[in-house]
Amino acid sequence: MNYDYNTYKEIRQQPGVWLKAMDTVCSHKDEIKAFKDRYLNDGYEIVLTGAGTSAYIGDALEPALYTTSFKGARAIATTDIITNPQMFFDSSSKVLLVSFARSGNSPESVGAIKAVEKNAGKVAHIFITCNKDGELAQMKGENILCVLLPPETNDLSLAMTSSYSTMLLTCSMIANIDHIEEDRALIEEVASAVEKSLDKYEDAIREMASRNFDRAVFLGSGPLKGVAEECRLKLQELTDGAVMCAYDSFLGFRHGPKAVVKPNSLLVYLLSPNPRVRRYELDLIRQVKSNNKVMGTLVISADEPSIESSCYDLAIITGMTPSMPPCYGCVSFAWLGQLLGFFKSLNLGLNPDSPSISGNISRVVEGVTLYN
Repeated sequence: MNYDYNTYKEIRQQPGVWLKAMDTVCSHKDEIKAFKDRYLNDGYEIVLTGAGTSAYIGDALEPALYTTSFKGARAIATTDIITNPQMFFDSSSKVLLVSFARSGNSPESVGAIKAVEKNAGKVAHIFITCNKDGELAQMKGENILCVLLPPETNDLSLAMTSSYSTMLLTCSMIANIDHIEEDRALIEEVASAVEKSLDKYEDAIREMASRNFDRAVFLGSGPLKGVAEECRLKLQELTDGAVMCAYDSFLGFRHGPKAVVKPNSLLVYLLSPNPRVRRYELDLIRQVKSNNKVMGTLVISADEPSIESSCYDLAIITGMTPSMPPCYGCVSFAWLGQLLGFFKSLNLGLNPDSPSISGNISRVVEGVTLYN
């Protein structure tokens, strides 16, 4: 079924847009490699930054980039940089700041850049942005590399969907620029797996969204904890806060946060493709099944979840190779939170493109005053 909403279109277009972004990166590979090498060879620390969803890109990538040239990157939200830059940078700091920005016009994006330049000793920038007319895309300098993504990624809807996933994948491709052509098959596999999953499971997710839950929990380990963080936001903002959401790691969830699980809860488990990690995750799922009654349980996994079917209501199998590098593979889980949020928004009688009845949230954040 086709829904006449930008949000739906922007969720469904993601696999195709990722391939366009791949072409963009490959067509500029020599420039990207030269820029990256110039600063990494000089000992610059990589900092991944953004606000809200753009910050969550860094939260997922910080652990996911460990096999790439960006190993050791730190994720620091622009909102934290602006308020406390001295906690992260001083005159001895040499920083390669990777800024994620859909519009490139949020006050925090520009404010964080100025704060880092004021407090760090040396700074270079990689801007990954979706808006050719945004402030970030207009900045020029020999210490600036701007990677402008296909125009479709500049989502028209309030919720960031294709912008989030494409910026995440693009950073991963930049981190692997030394062998990016060889990685084309991996990006194509991710795109194919997600496209097939969207087709196969859309009806089942719509049914799950129709259930009477008003709180939800998303769990993931490693990079998938960061993806769970973003899934949590998608469901919460697309329902205008009618569904209150939480996220955590599987092991961390036991240490107090599990108190949030009530009969009116939906549980969403993002299973690691790593068999060692998954053992811990399955133990937690079984414990929750034994101790709690909930409104519904979803499991999403690259392959069969290897757990009793009584522990979940719906298992989503993406069919992707479990050995896929985490920096690419983690993005294949994000669409679940997006589509679940879209259908729950419709179920509540909201407009998914503009779900905030109160006006508490907007497409580009407003009301932020930057102080010196």
